[in-house]
Amino acid sequence: MIFSKDRVIKRKIIKTGKRLYQAGLAVAKSGNISARLDGKHILITATATALGNLRYNDIVKVNLETSRPCGEIQPSSELPLHSLIYRNFPASVVVHAHPPLINGYFAVVDSLEALTFETKFYLGNVPVVRQETPTVTQPEEVIEALKRSNLAVLKNHGTVAMGKDFEDVLSLTEALEEAVQSAAIARLFKKDGLDDLNKPLKEELEGGAAYAMFSPEHIQAIVDLVNKDEFIAQKGSELDLTVQLAVKLDGSDKAYKFTFEKGRIAKLDFTSDAPFVISAPADVWQQVFLGKLDSFVAVTQGKMKLAGQLGQLSKWYVPFSRLFAIFKEVRIK
Repeated sequence: MIFSKDRVIKRKIIKTGKRLYQAGLAVAKSGNISARLDGKHILITATATALGNLRYNDIVKVNLETSRPCGEIQPSSELPLHSLIYRNFPASVVVHAHPPLINGYFAVVDSLEALTFETKFYLGNVPVVRQETPTVTQPEEVIEALKRSNLAVLKNHGTVAMGKDFEDVLSLTEALEEAVQSAAIARLFKKDGLDDLNKPLKEELEGGAAYAMFSPEHIQAIVDLVNKDEFIAQKGSELDLTVQLAVKLDGSDKAYKFTFEKGRIAKLDFTSDAPFVISAPADVWQQVFLGKLDSFVAVTQGKMKLAGQLGQLSKWYVPFSRLFAIFKEVRIK
């Protein structure tokens, strides 16, 4: 039997709603789900529906240009947020959940202490948006947060995640719930060591010269800092960090190839001819250079593109993490 496209997507939304409910990430009539149907329409759960018990007629077709439903059933009150996400990103699905551990944690804390490699690698520094109303009334702040991560926390409200399919989006939400649980358990074992969770993980560096982003002077300043860094030198030698890695600014001819020899950048070339190339548009690179977006997370979430196998680079995860941290130490204009 052949089903129409909207019916296939509705089945996926129903399946996603059940999974959220069974995992305890959305209870009663909380949360909402949507998916892009075509260039002009989305499908979104109706208002006051229970995600764990959705029916086909609980999912509403909405015109993105007019925000009007195609029928009498009213869409979720979070339609403005979903619509704005689809207008600003190439996302195919959006899930807004109400995970209890995440809500409880971020009600009293403003940032997440990443305790596992998985959390650092796939989630990074999850942005937190302050929320003062039951429904998102300032979606523009959420859009800014989603420029740094495909997952954002709405303080005292829940999470919003976007992606290419429901599996990716659910994985992000579940990973954050598990990370929060790990942080809570860790505090039980060693409370003193984790009492300062509310301290920002990253601090903006003040003073010093500022460079035009992706200018030769900007990249050379990064190279100079990397080659002075004792930690990268030590780990680069231990792990034989000898590889060529290029960075490229999409939509321009700006590209730089770093030739690493045991952790030291021995040569800088103005080309993207390398076995590994990281590329992204200017707004994404800006978030990386400001220290607001982790490069590994950006690649795994699809905000940056990597030519080459990420798994091959992961053996140098420790020195590369330090390398990307150094990015923000060179100020950009």
